Amino acid sequence: QVQLVESGGGLVQAGDSLRLSCVASGRSISSSSMGWFRQAPGKEREIVAAINWIGDTTYSADAVKGRFTISRDNLKKTVYLQMNSLKPEDTAVYYCAVGRTSLLDISPGGMDYWGEGTLVTVSS
Repeated sequence: QVQLVESGGGLVQAGDSLRLSCVASGRSISSSSMGWFRQAPGKEREIVAAINWIGDTTYSADAVKGRFTISRDNLKKTVYLQMNSLKPEDTAVYYCAVGRTSLLDISPGGMDYWGEGTLVTVSS
């Protein structure tokens, strides 16, 4: 079992930056891929970024490419999402998740564990 706790969300203005953190407890996540997803009101959950087990391969959704960066520190059991140049359309609840394998996975169905989420609100 893995428990995930996200933090770092909040209310910011367009153009600002935030860094989300996701701390894992329970079994080790060092051999698992990780992902950040988001869900806006009335919309389906979507992939934001993903990272493989060692952190040398990442994926960013087109909507956030060049603005968001995913990283991980396996010793700290933590995954980060650096979000720069935030836009109102980035407003959503952001979730981190543990992948079922060590390989990069961008599908919600490929995740085994989910956090409760952290709300990011970007005002214009």
